[in-house]
Amino acid sequence: MTFPIHRMRRLRQNEAIRRMVRETVLTVDDFIYPLFIIYGEGRKQPVKSMPGVYQLSKDMLKDEIDELVSLGIKSVLLFGIPEYKDSSGTSGYQDNGVVQEAVKYIKDLYPEMYVITDVCLCEYTDHGHCGILDEKGRIDNDATLEFLFMEALSHVRAGCDMVAPSDMMDGRIGYIRKRLDEEGYENIPIMSYAAKFCSAFYGPFREAAESAPKFGDRKTYQMDPANGREALREVFLDIEEGADIVMVKPALAYLDVIKAVKENFGMPTAAYNVSGEYAMIKAAAFNGWLDEERVMMEVMTSIKRAGADLIITYAAKDMARILQY
Repeated sequence: MTFPIHRMRRLRQNEAIRRMVRETVLTVDDFIYPLFIIYGEGRKQPVKSMPGVYQLSKDMLKDEIDELVSLGIKSVLLFGIPEYKDSSGTSGYQDNGVVQEAVKYIKDLYPEMYVITDVCLCEYTDHGHCGILDEKGRIDNDATLEFLFMEALSHVRAGCDMVAPSDMMDGRIGYIRKRLDEEGYENIPIMSYAAKFCSAFYGPFREAAESAPKFGDRKTYQMDPANGREALREVFLDIEEGADIVMVKPALAYLDVIKAVKENFGMPTAAYNVSGEYAMIKAAAFNGWLDEERVMMEVMTSIKRAGADLIITYAAKDMARILQY
């Protein structure tokens, strides 16, 4: 039967009934907040293209974490900006590196905070690529795996709760999983950037992480934005290699991929609401073109509705405040 027997508006009459039948519900537990850790002391440098986001030295983390805790945000994802860079990203796997020291600091002060570390070489190499270069200046996939493992191991030894390889080298999840197990860290989960696309939405992140490549681009390892079926193959392979959580990055332009990943694999699925997505909303709101809170809520709801269990976003604090009311 159709109208007038069925009237869809009956369940939209007021906020009480709308809440009762709401299919997708956001909570503060859905969000992971990224932090950019920089060397030195007393440093809190704003990222111009990302309002409200800062590069922070280790000693400046306390106020930031205090705020996160007060808002109910229980997990962070750490990126490092070292003092110096070289061709093999040495600063990325030193025991006293910026991320390693930040992990120790956070876990000492806030043992309940769940600390995830990004594992990649791009922030630490002088060429800005995510892998080791061969003699012809090409990314050497297999040689890179050991360096990624050394970085992951240094993070785990520092006390992180989870590692998140973002480099998109073939075989890196299996390599890191096997080597961590051999070191006695079989209980450390891996969140894989499984379907990471070569996206123009990363622009502001390159400023925040100081990781833009010095030559060429990342199209030989990050995915072609046109390919959805390939993304499912990438996710499948990472699951087979031992990934505990799989991620799609970016989120908004790839909601179809998030949905397909969840429906095909049923794995815990993360989505990265990336810097460009965040910056667009902030810029439009600043100019009075959009209602920031409503748009932000709509965007995050769409990501969760598509199938994401976790959302990594620079808007985590904003969302936590919105959800308090």
